[in-house]
Amino acid sequence: MVSKTDDIPASVPNCNPVDLADEAGDGAQDSNETSKTRLKDSCGCGHSADTAMVNGDGAHEHTEEADSKQDGNSETDGGDESNEQEVIVIQDTGFTVKIQAPGTEPFDLQVSPQEMVQEIHQVLMDREDTCHRTCFSLQLDGNVLDNFAELKSIEGLQEGSLLKVVEEPYTVREARIHVRHIRDLLKSLDPSDAYNGVDCNSLSFLSIFTDGDLGESGKRKKKGNELEQIDCTPPEHILPGSKDRPLIPLQPQNKDLKPMQCLKVLTMSGWNPPPGNRKMHGDLMYLYMVTVEERHISLTASTRGFYLNQSTTYTFNPKPANPSFLSHSLVELLSQISPAFKKNFTALQKKRVQRHPFERIATPFQVYSWTAPQVDHAMDCVRAEDAYTSRLGYEEHIPGQTRDWNEELQTTRELPRKNLPERLLRERAIFKVHSDFAAAATRGAMAVIDGNVMAINPGEETRMQMFIWNNIFFSLGFDVRDHYRELGGDAAAHAAPTNDLNGVRAYGAVDVEGLYTLGTVVVDYRGYRVTAQSIIPGILEREQEQSVIYGSIDFGKTVVSHSKYLELLEKTSRPLKVHRHNVLNEKDESVELCSSVECKGIIGNDGRHYILDLLRTFPPDLNFLPVDGEELSPESQRQGFPRQHRHRLACLRQELIEAFVEHRYLLFMKMAALQLMQQKANKEAKTDLPAITETAEAPSESTADTTKTQTAASESPSATEASTDSTSQTEDNTSAASQETTGGEENSSKPATNGPVEPAATLNGECKSPLEDPKSREVVLNACKAVGSISTTSFDIRFNPDIFSPGVRFPDDSTDDVQKQKQLLKDAAAFLVSCQIPSLVKDCLDHSALPMDGATLTEALRQRGINIRYLGTVLEFVDKTPAKTQLEHFYRIGISELITRCAKHIFKTYLQGVELSALSAAVSHFLNCFLSSFPDAVAHLPPDELVSRRKSRKRRNRVPGSGDNTAWASLTPSELWKNIASEAKSYYHFTVHCESVDQVVEKYGLQKTTLLREISVKTGIQILIKEYNFDSRHKPAFTEEDILNIFPVVKHVNPKASDAFHFFQSGQAKVQQGFLKEGCELINEALNLFNNVYGAMHVEICACLRLLARLNYIMGDHPEALSNQQKAVLMSERVLGIEHPNTVQEYMHLALYCFANGQLSTALKLLYRARYLMLLVSGEDHPEMALLDSNIGLVLHGVMEYDLSLRFLENALTINTKYHGPRSLKVALSHHLVARVYESKAEFRSALQHEKEGYTIYKNQMGEAHEKTKESSEFLKYLTQQAVALQRTMNEIYKNGSNASITPLKFTAPSMASVLEQLNIINGIIFIPLSQKDLENLKAEVQRRQQLQELGKIEEPTEDRPLELEDRIPID
Repeated sequence: MVSKTDDIPASVPNCNPVDLADEAGDGAQDSNETSKTRLKDSCGCGHSADTAMVNGDGAHEHTEEADSKQDGNSETDGGDESNEQEVIVIQDTGFTVKIQAPGTEPFDLQVSPQEMVQEIHQVLMDREDTCHRTCFSLQLDGNVLDNFAELKSIEGLQEGSLLKVVEEPYTVREARIHVRHIRDLLKSLDPSDAYNGVDCNSLSFLSIFTDGDLGESGKRKKKGNELEQIDCTPPEHILPGSKDRPLIPLQPQNKDLKPMQCLKVLTMSGWNPPPGNRKMHGDLMYLYMVTVEERHISLTASTRGFYLNQSTTYTFNPKPANPSFLSHSLVELLSQISPAFKKNFTALQKKRVQRHPFERIATPFQVYSWTAPQVDHAMDCVRAEDAYTSRLGYEEHIPGQTRDWNEELQTTRELPRKNLPERLLRERAIFKVHSDFAAAATRGAMAVIDGNVMAINPGEETRMQMFIWNNIFFSLGFDVRDHYRELGGDAAAHAAPTNDLNGVRAYGAVDVEGLYTLGTVVVDYRGYRVTAQSIIPGILEREQEQSVIYGSIDFGKTVVSHSKYLELLEKTSRPLKVHRHNVLNEKDESVELCSSVECKGIIGNDGRHYILDLLRTFPPDLNFLPVDGEELSPESQRQGFPRQHRHRLACLRQELIEAFVEHRYLLFMKMAALQLMQQKANKEAKTDLPAITETAEAPSESTADTTKTQTAASESPSATEASTDSTSQTEDNTSAASQETTGGEENSSKPATNGPVEPAATLNGECKSPLEDPKSREVVLNACKAVGSISTTSFDIRFNPDIFSPGVRFPDDSTDDVQKQKQLLKDAAAFLVSCQIPSLVKDCLDHSALPMDGATLTEALRQRGINIRYLGTVLEFVDKTPAKTQLEHFYRIGISELITRCAKHIFKTYLQGVELSALSAAVSHFLNCFLSSFPDAVAHLPPDELVSRRKSRKRRNRVPGSGDNTAWASLTPSELWKNIASEAKSYYHFTVHCESVDQVVEKYGLQKTTLLREISVKTGIQILIKEYNFDSRHKPAFTEEDILNIFPVVKHVNPKASDAFHFFQSGQAKVQQGFLKEGCELINEALNLFNNVYGAMHVEICACLRLLARLNYIMGDHPEALSNQQKAVLMSERVLGIEHPNTVQEYMHLALYCFANGQLSTALKLLYRARYLMLLVSGEDHPEMALLDSNIGLVLHGVMEYDLSLRFLENALTINTKYHGPRSLKVALSHHLVARVYESKAEFRSALQHEKEGYTIYKNQMGEAHEKTKESSEFLKYLTQQAVALQRTMNEIYKNGSNASITPLKFTAPSMASVLEQLNIINGIIFIPLSQKDLENLKAEVQRRQQLQELGKIEEPTEDRPLELEDRIPID
């Protein structure tokens, strides 16, 4: 699916601790937090992803190390105590009311005092027996309740009150709503909205594999005889070694989805609207229907309800028919005239309410499916009406006006945020408006490109046009009026919107009161990039020159400043590391700025201070910005930098800035500590000064070079001193709020929350006394100088984003400063190449980062601050790594990502030259050239369906902005692949030696299906789900009929739920320390708060549910674990996509809990589904596949399918050996699992062979005395005995023939308990029965280990860790 945040992960772009499960790649690192002992897992941003993952959740949720949590508790816990108090206040106890609806028995309903009356309305409209009512009021003792009143404010409403449902007279609006609602009920099981990507519907297939609901209904008793009935044979294409990658199983057909037809046609009648005389009889509108029995009827909607009238298609007779069947609800009326309607509607509603709510709730942002079956296009009055009114002005909850998006976006930001309830309300409002805005902006952008919106400057040529629709401003990503000529023309104009969006995201996350940014959404659709922005009040009436009172409109030739803006931006300077600096304006006067010059400040007519054009919020990336006369540092030069890029807007990512600053901070602490120690040592001998200068000077020469060792130290999880480490924690880790400052006004009061650089506090804290004495001051001064701090008394690194901007001039008195800033930028660029890329590769080697597809790879790069333009560099680095074979999966995913991105760039320009009527032909032709082995793919120029040849000639050339519209048709496969290779060279500086798709597939081991998925997801193509024959040399794989749709790819800001996140983190930390119960409560609390802010569906809720399920499982509550994990799977399918790597992980966890609940066949089905998806997404050769196959093999062993089991387990053994090395403990475990199956088959020789292999590994890695080694040797003895016994029996039979006395052999069918135990081990869950005393020792032990871990001393297997709760597999 084109995840809504396709390229930009949900995370606030810094990999700050506040990024729960990132939208674009959460599960990527899920159960794979397998680093040896996840030391300070320098995830690029240096936040230790240390022991924090109970379930290794979400892309490194950077929760703090548990102990930093303890000292960090001053901040969090203080908050927590009060928070918990506040939370309790929020959750007033619910109570029950009775509800009496016409024609039904009264029923009880549980409500909570915070709910509005309206929410009861919603419940009634969803309930099976009352769902057909929409126009009613609720009455208590004859008084009508106000829809928007909270229940607690209603007098006399208490436990047991009776609420009556009273039918109200209709109005035109109510009649419309009623028809709409009935249509929604009739369509409730129809997946076409999900395929078409409308109304936030998306697909989910879990229920097909679990046969409806999990839980009690699916229970199988664990009796031996019942096991026989499970059919365990997987489909052929799922077996190890199969080369077939079919597409059709991606969307298994649900038997229930054959929709039961209730009505043939329901549409608005052509007689609408009622003439005046009928209006005065109460006619509101007319409907036309055809029942299943082929009866054609006309209906009148009147104020009293619906009735049959006597009109026909051609004669208007509004008089009631006889009988008229007047009913208040359409359903009651139709049930009387059509028996089929009555029967099918009841059945349909039964099915609808049986579905899991998560299958039908709308997602917050639209998710698009890249495959769909052929769906019949049915008549649908509501859809038609929506299309005509183009949804403009039809925004349900604001009567009769379009929404003022800017006002809504800014007002929600201004809501109070003093305490938890206020913050929740504020965050909920912000999130809701954002998701509505993103949806409206996407609709508008599509309308603009499809030509449904009039430009505000219609006279200009098409590329320069701008549009306003629904109070949103749209502009195209082209270089209008040579604005970007200096910076790279159209390429710069294309990159600017995403940079700007990153800026908006960053400023939004800092959330300074009084500083406003625009709602911004970037939409890529049909080859065009559209930026949608909310409109500053009054900006359209004035010229830009008059309105800009801060910044520059011509890239720094003229510059103005404003004191209020400086004051507001100063507050963002520390968290965003922006250096306050002076520049010269056109009169050579010095002007002070606290942002880049492009950042413009405009005061709107509403008096708010807006900033826009934030494309240079972060400093430039010198590796891709050759500047005359500037030398980069040797590390960069060695890698061939600086390189020419398409445009001059290449910026460093916020994650990189954070990581770099953190790295420098460690360096700073080290130097200061080192010098203070030297001073102490030199107190006697008075030779301290030279020593100090030496140590200080060395690094400043080329910090990056001489400090290789420090770099290594702070990157590699070893030699950091404990003190340094714990202080480094105070920086960013406890600063979960560095992005989410819970409120501008708190910034000042909580230093720790505001960004990593607060050491003045920490340092003084550590060496209070010495700082008074001048020598120590000198030490700090030297250390500051060496790391490039802007202050001389404390560590403080900030960047000047205007350095190297063409056209920006600096005053003479700041030359020194500018030099320093230039050096800092060179160091940051070198840091990316020499630290971040190696650290990414290291993480992939020890499997703490485990990308499975393009999106999760992108995510892994971005978390470490590596821009995608470095992809070629990363791949080259992998290519040179000695352990290249263990990175094969990473290399393969990287190559396929690089190739599909190059293809995407070419596709973008390709599509711009295609007129709408030839779109499907053009897309299918492009895919043929890209993927089909057919050497001369010829485009089908669409035979013009409509006109004679003569006319069509004329018509074709009149399309604006393009001459020959058939240029696309001349593309050939060899030309496309040449272009891809040259694009790879010029953009990624990477050489792809291939002339055709088959060579690429052959050379790099790619799969065409995977390439198809990647290109479709990246470009928004939706294709027909069927088996494509890519390899035929006689006909092309795709025809124009196979291209079903083209969707927008949307990037937007993802507002966060900060309080919920803090609860989630504290919960994780508690679990880390072994307080499972308290952890569980905190995480439940977090779940409530997440629900409060995001509604029911969100990626972060998904991570929360997964963790809860895991805790339930560890604490022995299997049914609860099953229920939570089921929700997690459904949510992952709906929000991330049915084949997103995260969904694959969730399926695996669910299978484990199913097995523990005794639902073996379901567990197998789920594992087979996970394996199928994994094969489709990344192929068989992937470390994660080993875990999956071990799971499948174990379950098959449990149901006594030994031969099948061996196929999977031996495949797991091969993959583990390849990716973990033959001496790894994982491999030992794999050998043991295989040996157990051979033992069950009584093939003792093979069993012995494998167990011996395992034993040798254990002995070499852990020594003779270790329990694993002992266990293994016990098993060896047992196997030997069994083998001897078997041999004896065989000899006996040979000697004595049929009358031999045979001792019965013990053939062990494995017990379910033993299989489950092994499953837990491979999935990284270990249970230990503990007494209270054990727990105390354990806590002490955990703390001791954490201290050791900081020192990098532990390097030992996880199997014997005292409490292994992480998603980790026992490993070396």
